[in-house]
Amino acid sequence: MLELVNLSNGKIIASDVRVADSFFQRLKGLMFTKTFDSGSGLHIIPCRSVHTFFMNYAIDILYVNERLEVVAIDEAIKPNKVGKAYQAVHSVIELPAGVTKQTETTVGNTITFN
Repeated sequence: MLELVNLSNGKIIASDVRVADSFFQRLKGLMFTKTFDSGSGLHIIPCRSVHTFFMNYAIDILYVNERLEVVAIDEAIKPNKVGKAYQAVHSVIELPAGVTKQTETTVGNTITFN
């Protein structure tokens, strides 16, 4: 598990981030999970867009480029929705709804994993 930190403001975004980098891990993502605990995250790589089908909760989505700069953010995406697709995106990070506001994470911020 990894810790996700916003280098632009020094705040910890998530303390328990899993990586989904295989075909099946990326395919499953958070589908069929009942909860998404505070402090958790899922880094899907490579990925340009996500959906929230078969999920029971809303999520925040960080879209990041290869330099780990935040290119776009979707906040509180409800179940059974499709997120936007961005050409400049290399990966996405799914977080519990509200985390981006709580951590003051914005487009243009740079993040890192520890």
